[in-house]
Amino acid sequence: MKPAVLLYKKIPAEQHERLLQHFRVYTADGLDAASLSNLDEILPVLDGIIGAGGKIDREFLQQTPKLRAFSSISVGYDNFDVTALNERRIALMHTPSVLTETVADNIMGLVIASARRFVELADGVKAGEWQASVGPAWFGVDVHHKTIGILGMGRVGMALAQRAHHGFGMSVLYTGRSPKPEADHRFNAQHCELETLLTESDFVCITLPLSPETYHLIGAAQLVKMKKTAVLVNGGRGDVIDEEALISALETRTIFAAGLDVFSKEPLPVSSKLLALPNVIALPHIGSATQETRNNMATCAVDNLIAALSGNIEENCVNSRDLK
Repeated sequence: MKPAVLLYKKIPAEQHERLLQHFRVYTADGLDAASLSNLDEILPVLDGIIGAGGKIDREFLQQTPKLRAFSSISVGYDNFDVTALNERRIALMHTPSVLTETVADNIMGLVIASARRFVELADGVKAGEWQASVGPAWFGVDVHHKTIGILGMGRVGMALAQRAHHGFGMSVLYTGRSPKPEADHRFNAQHCELETLLTESDFVCITLPLSPETYHLIGAAQLVKMKKTAVLVNGGRGDVIDEEALISALETRTIFAAGLDVFSKEPLPVSSKLLALPNVIALPHIGSATQETRNNMATCAVDNLIAALSGNIEENCVNSRDLK
């Protein structure tokens, strides 16, 4: 009998068909109680789960005693209790490589749009405020030949550095546990401490995942170290920034602007003060949101689930070392 799997996010028909070729596939619209209300008899026999979002903790895992693999259609996995997965020897698969270039494009777009005030000024034009030649009140700041500071020189950080250095002639600073010789060689990048990066960068870009070490890594004490002309861009995880501290810094013009694709709470509440600030660009977590990339992510996630339930966790497994 084929292994049983639960698919809780819509994927392209071709990839759904591939699942059906390998597994008995059950579907749901999410992992919340309401979505799973008709699957009480299915959860105990599941071998695998594939989808994106939802909180995966001990309580949830108690409902799936036979579960062997979870394939997340994402690169981030801060919604998973990895310790609980390890204790149950459940493989956690993700899609780290297929969205690198698209996310880097999005972050670079936020750099440019925030510096040149694209959204704010476009809204002004639509509102009929463009009545004469543009003066200082509508000026932005240059991007080319400035200094970009990248928090996290992983796959996305490297792709962002390539765009910044080779496309815009920018100097590159970065933080990380240790220097990355490839970045140093390809982009003349300099590994430095966070304080140095904050004080010297014109654009501070976050590509970090969320962890106990990165939670509120950027708060009031860090924001005040940045240049008043600096732009903060977050394409990593919302809680890497203390949002209340950021709001205060933007209101007082401690920094010039912020371009944000991720937030502490998503969807971002319409009551958020961030939405009332003209020097903020707020996007709905679209880092990987292109047709091509989302299709590639689904393909990768299906590949990952097939591999994991066949005993192959050599590639794209978050916790492979802990399962060996």
